[in-house]
This record gives sequence, C-alpha cells and structure tokens, in this order.
Amino acid sequence: MKSRWGIIGRVQDKVALVTGGASAIGLFISTLKAIEGAKVVIAIITKQGAKEAAENIKKQGGEVAGVFLDAGQADSIQAAVDYH
Repeated sequence: MKSRWGIIGRVQDKVALVTGGASAIGLFISTLKAIEGAKVVIAIITKQGAKEAAENIKKQGGEVAGVFLDAGQADSIQAAVDYH
C-alpha cells in the first residue's frame, strides 16, 4: 500500500530512534514512522517534551515512547539505543 509519503509497512515492527523527534521536522518524521508501523523512540534532551510528543502520536494510534537523550554523553546515547 502506498501513502502520500511512501510505502506503508516498509518499517513495520522495526524500531525508529528519532533524535530531536518532538518538534518540527523531527516530529513529522516520528509521526510518519509510527503511521508506517515502526515502534518509535523519540529521544531529546527534554524528557517532558519527548513524553508530550509521544502522547500525541499515541492518540493517533502509533506505538511510541519518549526518552531523555544528551547526545554529548555516551551513556545517554547507549540508554536511548537500548530503550526498546
């Protein structure tokens, strides 16, 4: 099946880690990947912003979580990657 933005299902059941995924183009990407069937992990430096974005996408039926990520800290990056 094709959507306006591509083939639906091509990321079905895969995990998409989207850094900066709570606003602007990152939010669009997070939402699109959820619509396409991915399990989305929104990772940004403000945990509250990540949670709010995740809740909005969940209301649309997506499987998504919001997590804290400080891209300057290796342990933070590893925690985001290991999340799902």
